[in-house]
Amino acid sequence: MLAAMLVFLVVAGAVIGIYVAATRLPTAVARHRLELRLRDVAQTVDAPDADLIVPNTEGPLPSVDRLIAGSAAGSRLMRLIEQAGIRTTPGALLIISGALGIAAMLAAHALVRAPYAALAAFPVGAVVPTAWLMRRRTSRLRLFEEQFPEALDLVSRAIRAGHAFQTAVGMAADELSAPVGPEFKKVFDQQNFGLPLRDALDALAGRVPLVDVKFFATAVAIQRETGGNLAEILDNLAHVVRERFKIQRQVRVHTAHGRITGLVLLALPAFLAVALSFINPEHMRPLFQERIGQMLLVATLVMQAVGFLWIRRVIRIEV
Repeated sequence: MLAAMLVFLVVAGAVIGIYVAATRLPTAVARHRLELRLRDVAQTVDAPDADLIVPNTEGPLPSVDRLIAGSAAGSRLMRLIEQAGIRTTPGALLIISGALGIAAMLAAHALVRAPYAALAAFPVGAVVPTAWLMRRRTSRLRLFEEQFPEALDLVSRAIRAGHAFQTAVGMAADELSAPVGPEFKKVFDQQNFGLPLRDALDALAGRVPLVDVKFFATAVAIQRETGGNLAEILDNLAHVVRERFKIQRQVRVHTAHGRITGLVLLALPAFLAVALSFINPEHMRPLFQERIGQMLLVATLVMQAVGFLWIRRVIRIEV
């Protein structure tokens, strides 16, 4: 009975395969020939310049990226990724955040056997990628701010040598390293593709939210409308930025004691807890196993975070 069934299935499959091949194979062959002819014709047409095509980063979840891009929070997240200089997408960031949140939840459940610990650990782990992006954005903006006076000097010297402002921006983009070079390159490409220079500079000020960049965009826009010595304006702006850096370094020297105090106060309780766990484990075990001890740990973490943020706000002086 089984052998007869197998023979029937093989014969039926062969008949169906022959029928499908006979009905669809001529169409597939004709389509393949048409594609070859079109490919031969397309080879005679010059291919567009690859530099004119802006590459679009595709993430693992394109549908999620499109959904997020339509919301205000998604726009802020995409702007954060762009300012951090990372080639990723909001969908990929959500995947990483979810994976880290689940990992933190499992680790908290294994270490602290309390139902609320896993729930509290999930947002902590999920916020790590966003916090890393914000940290990287801060570092990138700080580096841009340090390189910006050199870029202004280069543009000013190019203008004095007789080059147009757009050409001077292109020269600065080719000469300078990241992050100033790529940002100036975007401005140069945008105005070459037809975007007005004012809009390109406004886009630069949006990507790099620094006061100096806004001054630069405003000064160039006013000079193009009213006239004036743009090279001298850029020299004065570069001088102001350098002087502000000197003041910022002096402020950091005077607030170094407060920063070190905040770090010591933040690290000291954790260091003492680890040390006491090795010296007298029985003394520290109720702090992790008893409910009142776990509540005290949560309260300690909250107060430590509030104190550290308070100290940072006190010693932060805007220049």
